[in-house]
Amino acid sequence: MLDNPQTPPVDESSLRYQGWRIVAVCFLLATFGWGLGFYGQSVYVAELQRAHGWSASLISAGTTFFYLFGALLVVFVGEAVQRYGARLGLIAGTLAMAAASVAIGAVREPWQLYLADAVLAFGWAGTSLAMITNTISLWFDRKRGMAISLALNGASFGGIVGVPLPVSLISHIGFANAMYTAAGAMLVLLVPVILLVVGRPPDLHGWRGVAKAKPQSSTEVRKRALRDIGFLTVTIAFALVLFAQVGFIVHLISFLDPVIGRERAAVAVAVLTAMAVVGRVLFSLVIDRLNQRLASALSFLSQAAALCVVINLHNDYVLIAACAVFGFSVGNLITLPSLIVQQEFDSASFGVLISLNTAINQVTYAFGPGVVGFLRDWSGGYSLPFYLCIALEVTAAALIMMRGKSRAKLS
Repeated sequence: MLDNPQTPPVDESSLRYQGWRIVAVCFLLATFGWGLGFYGQSVYVAELQRAHGWSASLISAGTTFFYLFGALLVVFVGEAVQRYGARLGLIAGTLAMAAASVAIGAVREPWQLYLADAVLAFGWAGTSLAMITNTISLWFDRKRGMAISLALNGASFGGIVGVPLPVSLISHIGFANAMYTAAGAMLVLLVPVILLVVGRPPDLHGWRGVAKAKPQSSTEVRKRALRDIGFLTVTIAFALVLFAQVGFIVHLISFLDPVIGRERAAVAVAVLTAMAVVGRVLFSLVIDRLNQRLASALSFLSQAAALCVVINLHNDYVLIAACAVFGFSVGNLITLPSLIVQQEFDSASFGVLISLNTAINQVTYAFGPGVVGFLRDWSGGYSLPFYLCIALEVTAAALIMMRGKSRAKLS
C-alpha cells in the first residue's frame, strides 16, 4: 500500500506562482504563432502573387492546404505534450514555425510553396491554440480560464503587428529578408525563454506516485468523445460559429468599402480587433465563475445581432458600433471550448479532447471564407452569406445548451 503524503497546495492566485511566467511565455508564443501562421497569410498571398505572378487561386489553395494539414496535426498535440513534455513541445513548435518562415521567403516554384505550407502546418500546430491550452492546463486548474484568456491575448497582439510590421520590413529589405528576420527574431526571443522558464509542472491533482487505474488510450478517448452528446454539442456549436466568424471577418473590408469607404472600413476592423482584446481581458476576470455554456450561447447571439445590424443599417457610426459588439466576443470563442471541456470531462482526457475539438473547428472554419465568397458571387451581394452566418450563430446558441443526459468521464 503506497503512502499518500499531503502535497502542498498550489496557490494559483499568487503573482509569484510559476504558472504566470508560463502564461507570459505562451503570450509570446501566440504572438509569433498567429502573426506568422494566421495573419501572415494575407501578406504571403499578396507578396508571392506580386513576385511571381501566380494566380490568387493557386496561392490560396496552399493556404487551404495549410489549414487542413494543420488540423490533422493538431489532433495529436495533446498526446505529444503528455509524452514529451511542454518544454520540448514548445521548442519543436518554435523551430518548425521559424523553419517555415525561412522556407516561405525562399519559395521560387509553386511546389515549394506547398512544401513550405506543410512545414508551416507543423509550426502552427506547435504554437497555436492546442499547444497553448495543453501547456497551461499543466500549471492551472482553478484559474485556467483566466490564464488561457491572458495568454491568448498574444493572438490578438499577433494580429496587430503581424501584418503592418512585415509589410514595413518588406518595403525596406525585401520579402525574403523580412521572412528570414522574422524567423531569427522568433528563435532569439523564444528559445532561451522557453529553456529558462518552462520546467516541470506542479502536481495539481494529487501525488504523482499514487497508484491509478490504467487510463484509456488516446484513440479510445477520441472514439468515445465522438459518440458523446456533450462533447459533440460543444464541438459542432463552436465549429459553426467559427465558420461564420472567420468568413465574416475575412470579407469585412470588401463589404464595408463600398458602403462607408476604405478608411472607415479599416477603422471598423481595427475597432473589432481592439474589442476582441478588451472582451478577452474583461471576460478573464470572471470566466472561471460563469456558466460557460450559457456565456457561449449569449456570445453567439450577440454576434448574430451585430451581423443583423451590419446587413440592414448603413450608417457609418452604427456599423462601427456593430463591429465593436461583434468583436467583443471574438477572442473568447477560442477560449470557451477548453473551459467547457475542463468542466465536463475528466482531467486526464483534457489534452486529447481539446486537441480533437480544435482540429475539427479548424477544418470547418478553413472553408468559411470560400463559402462566403462563393455565395456572394452567386447572389450578387453579401446579404445571403451574412444571413447564413446569422443562422449558424443562432443554431449554435441552441446547440451549445444541450449537455446530454450525464457528464462524460472519458479517462
